[in-house]
Amino acid sequence: MENFDIEYIKEISRTDVRKCMKCGKCSGRCPAFNDMDIKPHQFVTLLGQGKFDVLLKSKAIFSCLSCMACVERCPRGVAPANVIEAVRDTVERMQNGNAIKAEDIPPIVDDLIPQQLLVSAYRKYRK
Repeated sequence: MENFDIEYIKEISRTDVRKCMKCGKCSGRCPAFNDMDIKPHQFVTLLGQGKFDVLLKSKAIFSCLSCMACVERCPRGVAPANVIEAVRDTVERMQNGNAIKAEDIPPIVDDLIPQQLLVSAYRKYRK
């Protein structure tokens, strides 16, 4: 198993937490705001503070819609969605749930879902 820590999250999220001015505009734009225990701007703050265990235990990582509204709204170019996605991926990898096998995709899905979606999901979760 890989060694997961706060530096790993910073590396895969490619987010400079020092740029965040904690204005909360990202959280104000978030459509999943009410369902999140940790708001988007708080993810960036906690990452900067090195609170790795708080991030990993958050229920908000599975509430995030990955709509990138927070990224669009940020005046400093900080990407809270990238941090949330990095934490989500880390949790999945720690649980060894990061692999989707082609045979696990039901045949009926092929007619209902665009091929691009299947390919991007396969690329994302096969690591």
